[in-house]
Amino acid sequence: MTAESITSARADRIPWAAMAGIIATVMVFAVAQGLTYPLLSFILERQGTTSGLIGLSAAMTPLGFILSAPFIPALSRRVGGARLAILCSILAALTLITIAWMQEISAWMPLRFLLGFFANPLYVISETWLISITPAPRRGRIMGLYSSVVSGGFAIGPLSLGLAGSEGWPPFMIGITAFLLCGLIVLAVAPRLPEMPDEGEATSVGGFFALAPLLLFAVFTAAAFEQILLSLFAVYGAALGSAEGRIASLITCFIAGNAVLQILLGRVAERFGSTRMMLFCILACLAGCLLLPSVFTTWLIWPLFFVWGGVSFGIYTLSLIQLGERFTGQALIAGNAAFALVWGIGGIVGSPATGLAMQLIGHQGLPLSLGLLSSVLAVLLMARKWRG
Repeated sequence: MTAESITSARADRIPWAAMAGIIATVMVFAVAQGLTYPLLSFILERQGTTSGLIGLSAAMTPLGFILSAPFIPALSRRVGGARLAILCSILAALTLITIAWMQEISAWMPLRFLLGFFANPLYVISETWLISITPAPRRGRIMGLYSSVVSGGFAIGPLSLGLAGSEGWPPFMIGITAFLLCGLIVLAVAPRLPEMPDEGEATSVGGFFALAPLLLFAVFTAAAFEQILLSLFAVYGAALGSAEGRIASLITCFIAGNAVLQILLGRVAERFGSTRMMLFCILACLAGCLLLPSVFTTWLIWPLFFVWGGVSFGIYTLSLIQLGERFTGQALIAGNAAFALVWGIGGIVGSPATGLAMQLIGHQGLPLSLGLLSSVLAVLLMARKWRG
């Protein structure tokens, strides 16, 4: 049997029922996060909360990612990936119900932390499952498909605000229902889901930082970029006189770019290499930061946000591809958990820092902060490329 036929046979053995369960966990995480960031920002903005406090409130969810991440590898081995995902979906739904019940920013701080703590294992488990069953020659396109599904979930969140509004229970019920549906779907396909990989030497989340520091900084950049935009673009747009509906639509356009372009980026990465494509994406992000102030009031803002969204989340897609290329077994679980931890750090650092910058220098602190972040990663990637 030729290598090509072996690869084809392996592709045919992909457990599609298991893939459906993985997609369910991805969708629920993305819908909940895509919904809560702009929804809660709109509510706090109406209450007269400062942009700094809005950013601090948004940072509580990624703080939950950070503190839950070190426990995920051991919990997934002890409890089982499917059981842990089902439990976390129920707990996350209960937390979102409590958030909807209470309208005080002081109460939302710990609740948003718990939402991140319970949602994070769904995210880590789904990525580990997917990378484990993905054939290497098709990793780019499949991880691109995965990222497109994530982006689709993010798009449903802001889009639902245009349909259900940002007041009362209706928008919250979307996220609550998604979490509960996730648990039911995972329960239905649990017998077909793969076990968490356990081969290789045990690697802690902290130990993974020494193995791939630049890869983790790329994840940090993608996380900070996206969460800054989701949590503070409402403030930026309001400062320029945009209505809530236009702001929500622009966020949806940004996330639509994520969804549409990830498969293309993955396929191009299979041809030209994931490192080269990552550098392209970060330079395109920087260009978007420079163009944002001048095109915000023109029709060009729509194609800019579409492409900007695709390349900014593409940094994360390409990081996942590199993770699958370089690591297997227990190191892969640790790497996925480290990705989640760094994603949380990106959110907890990026949103408050940018909110403070906007308080100090005005609304243009948003593109300036994103541009600075993009520049640092671009310099590090080019320095590594020059060193060979």
